[in-house]
Amino acid sequence: MSLRISVLLVDDHAVVREGYRRLLEETVDLKVTAEASSGEEAYRLFSEQPVDVVVMDVNLPGMSGIETARRLLTRTPSAKVLVFSMHDDAMFASRALQAGARGYVTKSSAPEVLVEAVRSAAVGKIYISQDVAQQLAMQSLPGQGTPLTALSPREFEVFRLLAQGVAVTEIASRLSLSQKTIANYQSSIRQKLNVTNAAQIVRLAISCGLVESGAPIPEIEGMGGGGG
Repeated sequence: MSLRISVLLVDDHAVVREGYRRLLEETVDLKVTAEASSGEEAYRLFSEQPVDVVVMDVNLPGMSGIETARRLLTRTPSAKVLVFSMHDDAMFASRALQAGARGYVTKSSAPEVLVEAVRSAAVGKIYISQDVAQQLAMQSLPGQGTPLTALSPREFEVFRLLAQGVAVTEIASRLSLSQKTIANYQSSIRQKLNVTNAAQIVRLAISCGLVESGAPIPEIEGMGGGGG
């Protein structure tokens, strides 16, 4: 390839970005041309100067990497996003692919896997790291999915934030939606997952590997539509 593949690196840890920048630029055909520490910053940078591939972490302050990818691809369908995450759960990978990402690679993968994934994404191919690919295949078998597969991409994002204890008002602000819309999503989530309070949401999120098992579980109370 005569021109180097330009990369936007999105991770909220500067030390992590520095490490992956060095890794990618050790190759002759890849170059990190921009970095972002949040989804909002990544969205803005890409709109100002599009790159060949966006390498996006899942866990970001504000919008998650998956929500950022969804917004990026809604605006620019030709954008190529590669999700790069510490999560090796197939649920995150399937959500990333549903959002339109061109691949999903775990941070525990060998360095050359990320390089190969970026090259694949640049030419429009889907790349899934091997540790997640097998889980994705298993998830498609009857009875192997999690309850969260019933949620739409937007419902999944709202559920993820609710499980982290984020108030409805803050979720509305982060997703640029009205509080009423978030409350409606909350009701739909409650119905689909058969949960009635915040504690049950956190427990379900923990059981699905969405939040750390040490996360505090709220006292049982109604999940009201307000953002207290």
